[in-house]
Amino acid sequence: MRTIARPSPNHDERPCAPDMLVLHYTGMKTADEAMARLCDPEAKVSAHYTIDEDGTVYAHVPEARRAWHAGLAWWAGERNINGCSIGIELVNPGHEFGYRPFADPQIAALIDLVDDIATRHAIVPARVLGHSDVAPARKTDPGELFPWAHLAEFGIGLWPFADGCIPSTAEAEEGDRDPLRIPSFLSGLRALGYGTAPDMDVATEQLVIAFQRHWRPSRVDGMIDDETAYRLGVLLEHLS
Repeated sequence: MRTIARPSPNHDERPCAPDMLVLHYTGMKTADEAMARLCDPEAKVSAHYTIDEDGTVYAHVPEARRAWHAGLAWWAGERNINGCSIGIELVNPGHEFGYRPFADPQIAALIDLVDDIATRHAIVPARVLGHSDVAPARKTDPGELFPWAHLAEFGIGLWPFADGCIPSTAEAEEGDRDPLRIPSFLSGLRALGYGTAPDMDVATEQLVIAFQRHWRPSRVDGMIDDETAYRLGVLLEHLS
C-alpha cells in the first residue's frame, strides 16, 4: 500500500477518540479535482484519506484530528459523526458523473488501510459504515456497487448473509407497499443505528433506499420487500 502525504488544512480538534469508519466516494469527475477540493481551505471539507483507483493512498488529515467529511449526520444516537469517525474517500465519479464499479487495486488498498486503522482504534465491524448510512437524506455514497460482501470476508463491516437466502430477483408485489409493515421496519432501522424521527427528518423511502444500498444492493427502490425485511432481521439478530 503506497501512501502519499497530501495535507488538507480542513480539520480541527476531536472531542473523543474515533470508534467509527465512514466510507465515501469522491463523486467528482477526476481524482485531481476531488483532492483539490478536499485540500481547499475555501471548501471546508476534507477526509483523513483518499484512495485512487490504482490503489495509491493519499493522507490528508491526521487521525488524531477531526476531518470534515460527514456533515449533518446521525448514527446510533451520535450526531457528531465527524468527531467520532475516520473518513475515507474512494475515487469514483459517483451517480452524477458516471458511477462505476470500484477498481480491484483500490479495494485491496482499502482493505489494508481499514485493517490497520480498525486494529489501532479497536473499531468493530458494525461501526464501518457508508456515508449514505449516516446521512440518508443527503447522500448516496459509496453506493450499491460498493463491495461490502467482499470486505466482510476480511472482517470489515457487517454482511451476515448466506448466498441465496431469498432470491434477489423476486419481483415487487403490491404487498411491498403495505403501510402496516412500515412501523416495524422503521423500528428495526432505528435499532440498527439509522436516524429516524424525531431525531432526524428523513423520509421513509430515503431510509429504506439507504439500507438497500448497503445491505440489499440488487434492489434499490425504497420498497420493503421480503428480502429487505429479512436482511434487516438478520442484522439485528447478529447484533443482539
